[in-house]
Amino acid sequence: MKHKIKRTYRYRLYPNEAQKQELARTFGCSRWVYNWALETKTKAYYQDEESLSFTDLSSRLTSKKKEEETEWLSEVSAVTLQQSLRNLNQAFTNFFEGRTE
Repeated sequence: MKHKIKRTYRYRLYPNEAQKQELARTFGCSRWVYNWALETKTKAYYQDEESLSFTDLSSRLTSKKKEEETEWLSEVSAVTLQQSLRNLNQAFTNFFEGRTE
């Protein structure tokens, strides 16, 4: 029987000021999208008795980015915003399948 050796690598990043601002903007937008999607999904369920999927939320996010008051969402990568929706979807799946503490 062979034993596998597991290794861990740690990296430390030292972003400059422009990179720090970009990271802060990206994290803030991701947090906003997660909370917006949670509120949207919850309201749809309780008010309209509708269950929104990832695809539904994604198309609503696209529309949301075109609105004047939330056009700042277009300043960051769409990949991180989509990942926030995936994280929310996975959280719901875990909850309803009993994989939470």
